[in-house]
Amino acid sequence: MKIILKEDVHGLGYKDDVVEVKNGYGRNYLIPTGKAVIATESALKVLAENLKQRAHKLAKIKADAEALAATLQDVSLTIGAKTSSTGTIFGSVNNIQIAEALEKLGHNVDRKTIVIKESVKEVGNYSAIIKLHKEVSVEIPFEVVAE
Repeated sequence: MKIILKEDVHGLGYKDDVVEVKNGYGRNYLIPTGKAVIATESALKVLAENLKQRAHKLAKIKADAEALAATLQDVSLTIGAKTSSTGTIFGSVNNIQIAEALEKLGHNVDRKTIVIKESVKEVGNYSAIIKLHKEVSVEIPFEVVAE
């Protein structure tokens, strides 16, 4: 089943992408929650017209994302966490703590755009990927230290 995404869906696509999904996923989850619409011929024409009208806005959004990525390129974070005597963290470090650390440095990044591939449960060096735009992402190294 072909659908048009109305918002970004992690692991599937970005807003205004036309994607192929299984019928159940589309009809039972994406369409009822308002994340997508069925890609009929008329809906595709409307999408094409909207994309044509928003082309310059999308170019500006991408340029802003590239500028933010350039400022984040040289950033490295140090995050303090309560640890046991063996270096194991009580809990884990997640994208919210990374977003807060970036905000302290003056970079306003939405926590939903931050992806940590591995679980952070010990003191050490890790990296997170910030997806600022569908074509622009930046990798941020961070170190977890004991408080």
